[in-house]
Amino acid sequence: MKKPPHTSEIALMELPTKPSFLRNFFVKILLFCVFIICFRFAYVVTIRGESCDVGDFCFFSLPETFNFAGTTTISAVSSAAVASSDVVSSDHGNSLYRTKKWRKSVQFYSSIFQDLISEGFVTPQSKSLCVDTQLGEEVFALKEIGVSDAIGVSKKSSKPLVVGMKNSGRSQPFDDNTFDFVFYGGGGRIDELSNYGDMAEEIGRTLKPEGYLVVHTRTNDTYSFHSFISLFNCCAFIKSREIQGFYDDNNDDVVIREIVMKKEEFGSVRNSKDCSVVPGYKQEIVRKAEELIEEEPLKPWITLKRNIQSIKYLPSMVDISFKSRYIYVDVGARSYGSSIGSWFRKQYPKQNKTFEVYAIEADKSFHQEYEAKKKWVKLLPYAAWVKNETLFFEVNHDPGVDPDEAGSKKRGMGRIKPVQSNDGVSDGVDKIPGFDFAEWLKETVTEKDFVVMKMDVEGTEFDLIPRLFETGAICLIDEIFLECHYNRWQRCCPGERSAKYEKTYEQCLDLFTSLRERGVLVHQWW
Repeated sequence: MKKPPHTSEIALMELPTKPSFLRNFFVKILLFCVFIICFRFAYVVTIRGESCDVGDFCFFSLPETFNFAGTTTISAVSSAAVASSDVVSSDHGNSLYRTKKWRKSVQFYSSIFQDLISEGFVTPQSKSLCVDTQLGEEVFALKEIGVSDAIGVSKKSSKPLVVGMKNSGRSQPFDDNTFDFVFYGGGGRIDELSNYGDMAEEIGRTLKPEGYLVVHTRTNDTYSFHSFISLFNCCAFIKSREIQGFYDDNNDDVVIREIVMKKEEFGSVRNSKDCSVVPGYKQEIVRKAEELIEEEPLKPWITLKRNIQSIKYLPSMVDISFKSRYIYVDVGARSYGSSIGSWFRKQYPKQNKTFEVYAIEADKSFHQEYEAKKKWVKLLPYAAWVKNETLFFEVNHDPGVDPDEAGSKKRGMGRIKPVQSNDGVSDGVDKIPGFDFAEWLKETVTEKDFVVMKMDVEGTEFDLIPRLFETGAICLIDEIFLECHYNRWQRCCPGERSAKYEKTYEQCLDLFTSLRERGVLVHQWW
């Protein structure tokens, strides 16, 4: 006979099943959440190569004033959450600050700044500025290693790390002598600027005396390196080194040159340039130039065409980017088409730079032609000379040509001589004003400018060149194309030398040699 169920058993059988259902439901929800977190973690680690970031999947954010202080290794700082909650909570931050490229850039700069801290160029207490940092990686890296008082500046702001420039991107929104440390990185972004003068002036203005400036550039020749240093009159060069590990937009490993400078406490460190000592980089350039023609050419008018083909122009050997202005001075220009239009504008390699052109021509017959060119050519209707004084200008005609039949188009090159008396001048001779060319050059250009000169002054080069050395103005010229005048063989009259000039070819060769020995890149022009 079957035993009836116990009273307690009956009570248990009658309990509802709802609690078991709810418990199973909550367990499934919990397992689902764990799965989501694990999936998110796997995505971050495998796809981004990073660990948990604040505002990413950690479900919390730090206070705005929180900061991880101290110098740590790259692996430690890569996952640190610094800056403020604004950095990671804004829409811009969500799309930018979690990308693998951005974090990789931060790691690179963290490594750079740790080296600079170890050498004493920046400290955790340094008020720091990162120039032209479009996305703020450099600023973020500084904050991660403990330099909390850091800000970036760029043409467009990217808050909270980067503020915008003023005056259409020409000036920084900071007071004078604000920062202890200024950094210009971007993998050599400075190389892409169009106006280095304004940039250098603004950095010098906002950097404190005794403060440090560190710049990254891709320049790899000594000429451009010294051109870059010359931009910062306020700073003294400290050191430079090559850095690897930066990857550009094409994911190519780019070699970066890091330059460290220090702002001097009192004004400029280079008020004048000493021409007595030839810098090594100028000697190197001269060694690369084409060889001088040792033997006198029998037919110089043919030698000119051949010599042009062998000339090694300075912009074909070095980078001229780090210059404030680009200037071409044609001394003895004659007509516009004589050398400016036919040679300089068409053949001289300019590296896509816009040149200011000065034409110095004393012969009045050519002046009217420059009226139509005055927008891009500045005419100086005087004679280049060693001082300011009135001169005789001899109007010469081509040998073998009757002056009465020649006309103005057959007008020969003129020579200048100092006025010996106040007597009237004879036919074919004009009185013209002469000016101290060396002093004009020193007032017009600086060592920050790239200056090219062509000189064809009918023998006056033996007066002007020594004057350029005497005044130090020769140091302002980067490249000279010099026609040296001597008693050469005549094209019109075989077997005859020109009686127009007294100098010999050997004396001209000595002039060219002395220029190169002083570090001047000079080319023989005919």
